[in-house]
Formats: sequence, C-alpha cells, structure tokens
Amino acid sequence: MKWCTGAILIWIYWTGSVESESSSDPLIVEIPNGRLLGRDNGHYFSYESMPYAEPPLGNLRFEAPKPYEGLWKDTFNATQKPVACLQWNQFIDDTNKLAGQEDCLTVSVYRPKSSTRRSFPVLVLLHGGAFMFGRASLNGHEYLMRQGTMIVVKISYRVGPLGFLSTGDKDIPGNFGLKDQRLALEWVKKNIVHFGGRPENIVLIGHSAGGASVHLQTLRHDFDQLAKAAVSVSGNALDPWVVQRGARRRAFELGRHLGCGQLNDSVALKKCLQSKPAGEVVTAVKSFLIFSYVPFTPFGPVVEPSDAPGAFLTQHPSEVIRSGKFSQIPWVASYTTEDGGYNAAALLEPSNKTGDTWIETLNDRWFDWAPYLLFYRDSFETIKDLDNYSRDLRQAYLGDRRFGIESYWDLQRMFTDELFRNSVPKALELHRQHGKSPVYSFVYDNPSISGVGQRLSNRSDIYFGTVHGDDFFLIFDVGPFRGAIRPDEEIISRNFIKMLEDFALSDNGTLTFGDCVFENNVGRQNLQHLRITRNGCKNGQFDL
Repeated sequence: MKWCTGAILIWIYWTGSVESESSSDPLIVEIPNGRLLGRDNGHYFSYESMPYAEPPLGNLRFEAPKPYEGLWKDTFNATQKPVACLQWNQFIDDTNKLAGQEDCLTVSVYRPKSSTRRSFPVLVLLHGGAFMFGRASLNGHEYLMRQGTMIVVKISYRVGPLGFLSTGDKDIPGNFGLKDQRLALEWVKKNIVHFGGRPENIVLIGHSAGGASVHLQTLRHDFDQLAKAAVSVSGNALDPWVVQRGARRRAFELGRHLGCGQLNDSVALKKCLQSKPAGEVVTAVKSFLIFSYVPFTPFGPVVEPSDAPGAFLTQHPSEVIRSGKFSQIPWVASYTTEDGGYNAAALLEPSNKTGDTWIETLNDRWFDWAPYLLFYRDSFETIKDLDNYSRDLRQAYLGDRRFGIESYWDLQRMFTDELFRNSVPKALELHRQHGKSPVYSFVYDNPSISGVGQRLSNRSDIYFGTVHGDDFFLIFDVGPFRGAIRPDEEIISRNFIKMLEDFALSDNGTLTFGDCVFENNVGRQNLQHLRITRNGCKNGQFDL
C-alpha cells in the first residue's frame, strides 16, 4: 500500500497536479484572481496580458508596483496580445518614436500541447531594449513551442523614464522597472502551476538589457526562491551602460524640459511629472540624445539610497557580489564576437544631406561624443581626464588612422570590448571568488545572413560578423531583424532550447550544449568558456 501511494505521488510530480483539465476545456484556467480564457494556437495554448500589478497610473507613476488584487466576476479574456510599455523606440523609422501605453504590467504564458505530459519546466523571459524600449511580444516563441518541451513566460515591465527615473533619494529612488520584474517573477512562482508549469524548475533568461536585468535579479539574496537558474545573453550587470551615475541631474533636467521649472526638490518634481501626460514624459527622451539614438540608455538602473522603501539595489553590483550576499544559483554569461555591431552599425547611416556618415563625422566630434557612446561621461572628475581617456581609447583601437568605412571593424571591436565583452570575465571572476554555485560562459561566433547590423545601418554591403542577437534570435525568433534561418542555425536553435530545458531540470546545475559539457568556473584556475560556431562547440580558456 505504501509502495502504491509513493508511485502515485511520483506520477503526480512528473505529470503535474491532478486537475479537472482532462475533463474540461484546457483553455479555461483558474488562478486566485478567477477564471481566464486562453487561445488555441494549433500546437500550443496561450494565455496573454494577465495583470500582475495595478496599473502604474496617476499617483502610482514613479512608485514601486503594487500587486494586482482584482477578483474577476466574469472570465478574464487572456487572448489579447501584450501591449508595449510606453517608450521612445529606437527601431521606429520615424521622427516620432513614441509607442506603447502606460498601463502595461502583464505576464503572458505559452504552453505546448502534448499528449504524453501535463507539466513542463518553465522559461521566463525578460526582454531587451537598453532599458528604454522593447516589448514582450517582439520575442517570438515559435521555435520553443515547436520543440514543445518548455512553458514560456514573457514579462512586460516599465522602461525609459517611467521605469528608471531617479533623483537618488527616497522620493524617486528609481529601478521601478526592475521592481516590476521582481513582482512578475513572484507572480510566476505562485501561479505557473495552474498552467501546467513546474514552479521548482524555472529558468530566467534575458538578452542585452534583459540579460543585465537577469543578472541584477540574481543579485537579490533570495532570488533562489523564484528560479532555479539564470542566463544572461550579451548583457550583465557590470556592463558600463547598466548602472550609471548622474541620474539625479538627468531627472531634474527632464522636469525642466517638461515645464516643471528650476526645481531641486524631489517631491515637487515628482508631483509635477505625475501631472504631465505620460506621452510627453517619454517623448522628452529625445532631448537627452546628442545624435541619432546616442546614448542608447539615458535612463537605466541606479544604486538606490539605503533608506528608500523597498529598495532593489543599494550597492553597485560588483560590491554586492564581493559581499557574497547574492543568490547562489547557477548563472550563465555570454557575448557574441561582434556584439558591438549594435552600436557601430548605426554610425554607418548618413548624418546629413551631403551623405556623410556618422562614423566620418566622428573624426571631428570624437571627444564630444565618445563619452556618450561608451558611457563614461560621469566617470571622471575633470574634462582633462575625460579627454585623456578618450584619446587613449582611440589610440588603442585605431592608432593614427581616421574613422571611416575602412576602419569600421576597429570601431566595432572597440564597442564590442568596452560595452559587452570586457565585463564578462570581470563578472565570472567575481562570482567564482565570492560564490559557490556554478558559473558558466559561452561566446557565439556564427554570423547570420541578416541581423541587427543590416537593420540599423540600412546597408547590405558591409560584413558585420556575429552581431548582437545572432544567437538569441535562434531561441526567440524576432522577424524584423532576420529572415529564415540556415540548416546549421536550425541545429544550433534546437541545441540552445535543449540546453535550457536540461538546465531547468538539472539537479546539480550541470549545463550542456549538444555534445559539449560547459566547464564550471568556480574552483578553476583559468576562466573557461564554450565557443559555439556553425561547426560545433568547444571548451577553451577565456582569452583576456
């Protein structure tokens, strides 16, 4: 009898909780807020735009999110696509780049159909977009649903000034977008079982600002209560564009642009900005761009004061890691060999009617623009120190040559190193010194036929290499940035998805890709990473 009971419990664990789903409509799901109706998409079910927080409107603007506590008398319609949070979007080809809406804090769940299983490990996505733009729905889930082994959850969170404005004090502490993410993750942990997800097998993943967000979430000491493992693709908390200085100055500058006057009081600024139309607040982003969409992150995460209620981050990420007071879960950090193409490619566009490109104009404006392009504007005390650093940087990558098409690859290499690559060994080193859980890394070297480089430059005559997103878009398909994928990319896509599934199910945090087993950097003398190419994968020492 005891053996029979144990067998039943094991069967329930692997197939999911016993629900009435087998005898009722699988599109109807019941959560504590009430019943909701999903959509049948052929080979998967979707349940979209479910609120996890109260709408951040009126007096809730520039406040930490409040949990959604509504109770539905009628069945909630979960068939509507998630809307983008209000943003000034770099990828809108128009002078007016305003998109989205302020009421946007939702989660969306995508569940494969299966005749053999009723529960699945869970992959939760934090979308990218430089903390300024992006949306959950842009990241397609077809590859994942086609493989049919994981539930996918996408989170919408506040971006730009609405998500990251900060005066550096307790009145507008900032990091509202990160707090949105955290609340949404708590919602997922609590509710995913109702959709057939295994709350004990959750992996968090993100790309670019999403990858940095993932890393920041793991630095919370109790994050292990929300997820089992985490993956940061081409973005981590130590990238120079993630946690910046000068937020207070930018906050009051925003107020001046919107007619709030020459304020120096955070309460008065907050009251003024709460009274403004949200679209005007976000449109003011263009006043912080010195040209094109530079800097690409004028508003982002900050270190909050310790007296801020519900503070998310009160030390620089490097200091949090050194303290050892972060969550001990397996973590992966990665980059692509030409990640900086995201930044450099945009400089190939014409800068004026004469046809000169931004990269050519850079010859005359390097000392003015470099601190914004590479995010060290607030890192030096004097202009002389700032200029010396700019001069040394240019000399290191270009020597005495001029900026232009012929030196494009040197500029792209500079952006790759300074904005994406150099932070990876720094983060790995800190984690292996001060953490106990496995720490992994991979570099992706397999150029796509088309991608972010071509999209931003509007050119097809330049070879960009393996640019930002070339790997991630094989997990979450993003139509506007690439067309059909090649046979070798099909194999890599399947390997990436299997890697994530196995990562979620692993009992000891082991990570594999195809036939390759990642080397854990904790306890090793030399940093290791896995190089993934069209011909396969191979472990090797990180080339510092």
